[in-house]
Amino acid sequence: MDLLTTGIRRKREKYTVEIKSSLLWESALGIAAITNKALTSTLDLSEKDQGLIYQSLTKDMKEQLEYVQTHNTWKTLLQILHQKDFEDLASFNKYVKSLSSRELKGIAIPFLGEEAEAFKNELSNGSEKALEELQYLTKDHTFFPTYLEFIHKVPIEKLKAHLIEVMSGWFKAIIEPYKGKLEPILLRDKALKEKMLNNFEPDQFVEWATDGVEYPVEPSVHKVLLIPHYIYRPWNVEADLEGVKVFYYAVANESISGESRLAPNKLLVQRYKALGDETRLKILKIIKENNVTLQALTTELELGKTTVHHHLKILKSARLVSQSSNGYGIVDKAIESLPAELKLYLES
Repeated sequence: MDLLTTGIRRKREKYTVEIKSSLLWESALGIAAITNKALTSTLDLSEKDQGLIYQSLTKDMKEQLEYVQTHNTWKTLLQILHQKDFEDLASFNKYVKSLSSRELKGIAIPFLGEEAEAFKNELSNGSEKALEELQYLTKDHTFFPTYLEFIHKVPIEKLKAHLIEVMSGWFKAIIEPYKGKLEPILLRDKALKEKMLNNFEPDQFVEWATDGVEYPVEPSVHKVLLIPHYIYRPWNVEADLEGVKVFYYAVANESISGESRLAPNKLLVQRYKALGDETRLKILKIIKENNVTLQALTTELELGKTTVHHHLKILKSARLVSQSSNGYGIVDKAIESLPAELKLYLES
């Protein structure tokens, strides 16, 4: 599964995993998805459906989305949603209205690492020097430098009005009419992941839940928060909070279809199909101890390069094999997790 990064990379350590879901998260992520013009063509959401979304929006709402696109205020919406578990849209709007300028700017500025916390606090109090320091720290990020400047300069009442209008407008036009479809999808996926949570080590679970994101550990991170989404599929979106790594992850196909409990996980089927072949099992055995090149595999198996490459492609697709500059290697975690995945399917 593809990954979008919206935070700063940090070093590794141990963590626990928590899963949350709500239509408010889906609303904010929908706003993020539809205003990311570089990615809209890659979304699972068809061009026709995207067109229908725009047709359902008012002129004022389209202007609000243009403002989001210019200033990346979808990030502010997500930052606010991390402050508490809001019951509904009304409680979200009430909370935004209650915030002081210092509070809202402090929330809007993302966690940028321990070394940046002092500057973050100064920036929320209006410090130009802190803005310069944080822009320097984030100079390689795609939008943080301009986002920080926007948060620093924007009149707070204007920002509040925008956040409330864009969230309310999107929720009422896109979320509420499809609540009967969207809410069950999110809840099914959350339930599916929670059933599996205790069957894996945290890093194995995160990789399974996000369909391929490898996230072992980072210093100062004690929790990984997983939040399912529908509209931003097939992308996973990554972000940082203090002490927490967040993955807004794409819901599984079976959560969307709502098929009976007899329907197996797509990746589970893919993996067992990949294993159901003598040549592919031989490949796994060969590369179990050491990475091996394509040429070495063709020589040992006495098969053509095209044939071996075909089998490797199937194994890679099932995430049982990885490729690096050193050749092909086995993904031990994927092999180790298979019994737990099968057990979950048979007992669910």
